[in-house]
This record gives sequence, structure tokens and C-alpha cells, in this order.
Amino acid sequence: MFHLDIRTKFDIGQHPDSRFHPQAMNQAVASFALEIRGLAKNFKQPAVDGLDLRVRTGEFYTLLGSNGAGKTTTLRMVAGLLKPDHGSITVFGVDALADPVGVKKIMAWLSDEPMIYDKLTPMEYLRFVAGLWAVETGIAEARARDLIGWLGLEAHAHDRCDGLSKGMRQKVALAGALVHEPRLIILDEPFTGLDAGAARLVKRVLRERVQAGCSVIITTHTLEVAERMADRIGVMVAGRLLAEGNLEELRRQAGASDASLEDTFLALVETGTEERTVAA
Repeated sequence: MFHLDIRTKFDIGQHPDSRFHPQAMNQAVASFALEIRGLAKNFKQPAVDGLDLRVRTGEFYTLLGSNGAGKTTTLRMVAGLLKPDHGSITVFGVDALADPVGVKKIMAWLSDEPMIYDKLTPMEYLRFVAGLWAVETGIAEARARDLIGWLGLEAHAHDRCDGLSKGMRQKVALAGALVHEPRLIILDEPFTGLDAGAARLVKRVLRERVQAGCSVIITTHTLEVAERMADRIGVMVAGRLLAEGNLEELRRQAGASDASLEDTFLALVETGTEERTVAA
């Protein structure tokens, strides 16, 4: 399978003329890729309840929580798909509520069931998405070819997407999310339905993007992914950030020394749920 080493061709520090060199990277790099303060969203009852969260520049951050904890609602507000009731969202210093288009230009959102246009081929889809972001035609063509090769899609580059497997479609959607060179990449359950080979490839792609200076945020119920890949892990309970840190720091917060991430996570969720019940 074709492999493109992002640390050579896409290294933004060493190759200023790289096709994957975001113009925004020329600017002073903000300390935080994402800052959320006092974020709230209600659907008859609170889904996100005064959330404060920071993700650093160049960080791989994993957000964990039981179903209904508010993870997806939070990320959909960051992506501009939902309007918060209260609070602020800043992406690399850009106010997401005041300048939603500006934020969308520097970030990518990929849902757990990404939509692509079935009648297009992967190459056509990437050209289409690049056009939406006004990427110059020659640059868009080069990026599309690179992404197709990078994600192992060469054999299907000119097949219509409606004939591709779910794993292939997810890789096409990921390529579409990357074609405009986002600095912040947000993915909701990106490994659902992927076989082991496709999941490994996507993990490698995401880690290499972080190495190139991007920030990545994912939600996942696969704790092994969080443990192996995340620089920091956040645990949400009832719309709030209950705990945050690497595994050792989470263990200390849970009072569970030497516990697995699964046991640590469950202990934190149980404690947080009890505290919310008592407060109510």
C-alpha cells in the first residue's frame, strides 16, 4: 500500500512550500486550539451544563463519557451545527459564535455517520469539497491525489462511492475533512464499523497530523484507543467535565491506583453520577 510519510512531505516546519502547509500556520500559534467557557445547551433538560474545556495546540485529546453525557452535543456546538444557550467557544483565538465561517475554515468535523455524495467518485468528491473551500484547482488536485494515496484509496479513486464499503466511505469522508488543511480536527466515534486494518490506518493518519502541528479531538467508547493515543483524556458526566489528564492523573482523581483505564473511567462516572444525584 502506498505510504506517505507526513514528517517529510507534510512537515510544515521544514517545507514551507508544502501543499499541506496551512496559511494559518504562518501566524503566531495560539496556546490553545480550543477554549470552551461556561458552555450550556438544554433540550428540555441540560445536555451540556456550564462546561469549561481547553485543548492545547498540537494535542491529541480524547473525550470520554457514557451515552448522554453531552460529548456529541458539545462537539456539534464547536462545529457550528448547534447554537449554545450560553457560553463561549474560541478556536485558535477566533470567536466561533462571532465568526463561524472563520472558524470553519480552520477546523474539520467528522460525525460518526459521515455523509458523502454517493454518485461521485472519491476523487470527484475531494475536488468538490476543495471547491467549497475555494482551494485553487491545481492545489486541490494535488492534495486529492496525496490524500487518496495516503489513505490507501488508489484502487477505488474512480469508483462511485455508492459501491464502496463502509470503511472505504469513512476514509473518503476523512480525506474530505483534511483537504482544506484544518488546524483542528474533530471526530465523533471515528472507528465505529472499521475493520482492524482501516482503524490502524486512521489512527496513524490522526497521529501524523498531530505530529505535523494539528490538534485532534475525538470521542470514543473504545477505551484502548484513548489509552494508547491520547495526550490527555477528559471524562464528561451529565454535561460537565468531571476529570481530565493522562491515565496516571485520572487514576489519582479516581483514587484508583494501578487501575485500568476502564476501571478508572467507571469509578469516575460512578462518583460523578452520585454527586449529581445528591446535588439534585
